[in-house]
Amino acid sequence: MLETLKKYSTYTKELVYLSLSMIMGNIGIILIGAGDVYVAGRYSTDTLAAISIANSIVSVIFIFGVGLLLGVSPLLSNVRGARKPVKHYFYPTVKFSLLAAFLITIITLAVVPLFGYMGFEERLIPMIKSYTIILAFSTFGGYLHVGLKEFLQSYEIVFFPNFISIISIFLNIFFSFLFVFGWRFVPAMGANGIALASILVRTFMGLSVLIYCFWFFSFKNKSTPKYYKNIIKIGLPISFAAAIEFFAFNAMTILAGRVNGLYAAAQNIIIVLTSISFMIPMSISNSMAIKVGFANGAKNLADLRRYALSGVFVSTVFMSFCCILFWSFPSFIAKLFTNDLQLIEIIIPVLFTMGCFQIFDGLQVSLGGIAKGIKKTKLIFLANTIGYWFIGVPLGLYLANKTSSYLGGFWVGFLCAPIGISVVLTFVLLRYYKKMKKDQTIIAENTL
Repeated sequence: MLETLKKYSTYTKELVYLSLSMIMGNIGIILIGAGDVYVAGRYSTDTLAAISIANSIVSVIFIFGVGLLLGVSPLLSNVRGARKPVKHYFYPTVKFSLLAAFLITIITLAVVPLFGYMGFEERLIPMIKSYTIILAFSTFGGYLHVGLKEFLQSYEIVFFPNFISIISIFLNIFFSFLFVFGWRFVPAMGANGIALASILVRTFMGLSVLIYCFWFFSFKNKSTPKYYKNIIKIGLPISFAAAIEFFAFNAMTILAGRVNGLYAAAQNIIIVLTSISFMIPMSISNSMAIKVGFANGAKNLADLRRYALSGVFVSTVFMSFCCILFWSFPSFIAKLFTNDLQLIEIIIPVLFTMGCFQIFDGLQVSLGGIAKGIKKTKLIFLANTIGYWFIGVPLGLYLANKTSSYLGGFWVGFLCAPIGISVVLTFVLLRYYKKMKKDQTIIAENTL
C-alpha cells in the first residue's frame, strides 16, 4: 500500500511540475481578460456591458479555432511516444495556425451586422460592433501563440510561452488604460481601446514565441498533408466540444443582455472568476494529455492509468478548495471587479452555486485530458453535447424563468452539466481501459 502511494506521489509530482508553467500561462490569459473587465468597469457600466455582450459571441467563434490547435500537443506527444521525430511539424503548425486565424477573423467580421437584430439595448449596439471589428484582427497573434505553445508542449517545453502570457498581463493593463482613458496625445477610445490593446498584446505573444522557436531550434520545411488531416481529426471534436461549452455559458450572457445590461455585466464577471480557478485543472488536464499521450503511444498501460488517476485527484481537490473560497468570501470577491451595488447584489448569490459547479468542472476537464491523450476526442464532444445542451441549458433556462434570481436559476441548471459530462466520460473511459488491458493480455499470451 505504501509503495503504491509512493508511485502515485511520483506521478502526481511530475504532472504538477509540468503543469506549473501552464498554470502560470493559462491564468495569465484569463487575467488579461480580467484586466479588460476591470478597466471597462472602471470606465463605465455601459462599456463593461458592451464588451461583455461582444465577448460572449466572439469568444465562441475564437475558441472554435483554438480547439483545432489544441489537437497539436496530444498528437505530437503520441508521435514522440512511438519514438518518431516531430521537428518537421513546426512549419505546418505555423501555417495551420495562421490559416485558422484568417478563417476565424472572416467569420467574426461576418457576424457583426447581425448584432443589430439580436435584441440588445439600442445604445450599446454601436459600441459592441466597433469593439468586435477591431478585436477580430487580434486572432492572428493569438492563434500563432497557441499553435506554437502546443508544439513546444509536445516536447514538454512549457516555461517560455507561458511566461510570455504573464508579461502580457501587465502590457494589457498598461495599453488598456492608455487607450481607454487616453493620455496626452492619445485620445480616450473607450471600448475600442480595449480591443486595440488586445491586438498589440496578442501580436506580441505570438511573435515572441515564434522568435524563441527560431532561436533555439533548427527546422526543415517539409510537406506533411497527413499532419493537417490528423490535427483536424483530433482537434475538430475538441473545437466543437469547446464551442458547445462556451456557447452554453455565453448564451447565458446574451440572453441576460437582452433582459438587462446589468445581468450581462454580472455574468461576465462571474465567468471571469470561474475561468481563473478553472485554469488550474485545465493546465493539469493539458499535462495529462501529454503524459497519457506519451504512455499511449508507448503502449504503457501502467503509466497511463497512474497519470490519469493522479490528475483527476489533483484537479478535484483543488476545485473543492475553490468552492470553499467562493462560499467564504463572496462579497469581497465581487467587489474586486465592481463598486456598483446593483451588480454586487446580483453576483453574490450566484457565487454559492458556482462554488459547487467548480468541483465537477474540475473533474470533467481532467477526464477530458485523458480522452485527449488517447485521441478519443469525439468522446469529449459527445459528453459536452449531452451535459450542456441536453441537461444544463434546458434546465437553466427553465429555472431562470421560474425563480426570482435570473442568473441564479441559470447556474443551478448549469451545475448539472459537468455532473452529466463526468458520468459519461467516466463510463466510456473505464470501458476503454478494460478493453486495452484485455488486448494487452491477449498479446502477451500469444507471445508466450
